[in-house]
Formats: sequence, structure tokens, C-alpha cells
Amino acid sequence: MYIPSQEVGTQLEGSTPPSVFIGSWNYPKVYAGPMIAPLHGDTIIMDRPESWIPEKKSQEEIIRYRLNLIRGKKTVKVTQLENRFIDKLRDISLSSSSIESEAQFQHPPKGMSFSDEHTPFGPSAHLDRLEISNARWDQNLEKVYFDGDLLAADAVVDLHQKGLPFSCIQKAFSMGTMGTKKRRRLVPTRWSITACDSTLANRLLHKVREYDVIDCCQVREFSSLNNYYAVLLLPTAWQYEWMEAFLHILGNEELIFSDYENNGGKKGYSRVGGCYYSCKMAILEALAREKKQAGAIILREAYSGYVPLGVFNVRENVRNAMQDKALPFEDMKSALGHICSKLQLPIKKFILQSDLLKEQLKSRQTTLSSFS
Repeated sequence: MYIPSQEVGTQLEGSTPPSVFIGSWNYPKVYAGPMIAPLHGDTIIMDRPESWIPEKKSQEEIIRYRLNLIRGKKTVKVTQLENRFIDKLRDISLSSSSIESEAQFQHPPKGMSFSDEHTPFGPSAHLDRLEISNARWDQNLEKVYFDGDLLAADAVVDLHQKGLPFSCIQKAFSMGTMGTKKRRRLVPTRWSITACDSTLANRLLHKVREYDVIDCCQVREFSSLNNYYAVLLLPTAWQYEWMEAFLHILGNEELIFSDYENNGGKKGYSRVGGCYYSCKMAILEALAREKKQAGAIILREAYSGYVPLGVFNVRENVRNAMQDKALPFEDMKSALGHICSKLQLPIKKFILQSDLLKEQLKSRQTTLSSFS
């Protein structure tokens, strides 16, 4: 699959979806700027990950959207929120619709960026000048921006409860539009995604702990974008394990990564990165919606042809899995038997890599040989 990034010169007229990106290199002085498509009109779909899977967008379509977003950048200090350039980026991040934009670059934009943490984007270059048309702010984001006494965590939770797309909340958070006035600052895009996921997960977990535990094992599953996800829900108090296998992505490799938490929660940053928090948020969001509590073990397989598209891939696939009909099973062994039939990798390899899954099987006196 070859999808070239968009070639543009030193001047660009187009529309930002709206979209901003803030890098983390050299923090607290970082590169910040808009992402602009060389198209006019409504480009929201290019930066709205929540809509891609429900609308059955292919991996190729998503990559084409993203590589057509040109990143402009300037060096800014994260605490320097009062200047004309930041004002324009704030307008973009709070906008309810696409914004017509003009950019003048120091040189023709080059390159592209793919990451497991953030969605891809096309070529980038330093900005000499940025002009945007008048932005109409989203009313909910505007209210949060002008509330200088509202804590950032409370703002994220309130906006989520009001149904704003996660991507809109995250972009506004990244631009330092939330929190008490004196503590506001720019937050690199990658960090802001995990901050919003973990904030929502922590608040949702408080609710979920109050609910009754499910009465039997359940499996929810979903496949898209060269991935298969299986969610095993256990009739226990909250505990959580994330496992992901990458199969033959570059050659014949089979790589498995995992991390977990017991009922007491997790200390420190996850060894598997942002996907741990994106999945956790998606599971707890669904359990809170259903007013149920459960333990959750998630098995993911990524297959040949898979391309890293950012943690949205995990969050939105798991959200779709949790919206699917639950398959009930009388015990953990039969639930895992069903999952076995869908996996390409022998489940033994997941079990050997695991902490929580292995522990749960041991407590139920189920051996590895049961899954030969």
C-alpha cells in the first residue's frame, strides 16, 4: 500500500478540520501549529476518529485523510498563552466547524508522521504566517474556557457527559483552554490524549465500583482495520489487563505486550503506553452506561497490513466491541474457548505473557493444557 503525502509549496490555502498539533520535543518550548488540508469547505471527517469506524472507513481512506493534513509549526513556550498566534490556534481548537485558513511556510512542507500514540499527518514546515477566517466556538467548549475556576479534570468529565467527541475535548485540553486560569498551559498532543483518557477512566471507575458485579463471564468482540479485539468480562470486582499481539507486521515476528492492574489501581505510567488508558476508558465508559461492574481482560491481535494510526484505533474499536451484544458463558474456560477459535495466535502464548489472566486461571484451577 502506497499513499503519498500531499505536495505543497510555501503557500497554502485550505481548510483546517479544525485541527491543531503540539509536539513534545524540547518541552517546555515546543512546536505548535495548525493542520490544514489543501481543500476548501467541510473537512471535519479528516480529524474526527470517532466517525471513521462507524462509517466503515478503510485504513487507506483514513491514511489518505491524514496525509492530506499539512502541519505548520512555530516554537512556543507552553506557558505563553497570550499572543496572536496562540489566539488563532485557540480559535481553531474551540471551533465547532472547519475554518478557512492561509499559511505561509519558510520552505515547502516535507515528510510524514506515523505513531502508535497519535493519528498520522502529512508533511510539515515552519510557519512564517497564519491567517484564519472567523471561528464560531462550540458553546460547551466556550463555557469551559471562560470558567477560570473550573478544574481541568472536571471540565473534561463535564464535556464527556454532554456528549462531545473525545477528539474535540482532547484538542481543547491540549491548547490550554481548561483549568484554573493560573495553571493553564499548552499540553503536547500525545500527553493530552492520555491525560483525557486517564481522567475519564478514573472518574468512571468511581461510579463502576458502586454497581453490582455481572453474574457470568461475557465476551464482546470486534474486528476492523486489520485488528481483532476480544473483551473478556469476569464476574469479579474491577481488575484489568490489556494484551496485544503484533503478528507478521514486518516479517515473521510475533510480539506480545501486556500490562495490568488489580482492584487497587495502577501506580506509574503503563509500560505499554497510551493504548492501556484508551482501552480502560472505553471499557469503563460502557460498564458505567450499563450500570455494571466486572473484571476485564482484553486480547488484541494486529495482523499483516496493520499500520499504526494512534490510540484512537484501540479506543474506538473497544467502544464498538462494548456496544456489541454480550456473549454469556458459564465459566472462564468456555469463554476463553470461544476466543481461542477467533485468534490466530495460540492462546497459550497470551497466557504465558499475562499476569492477571494467568492468576485468574490458577484461582479457578484451570491449567494451560486445557487449551491445547
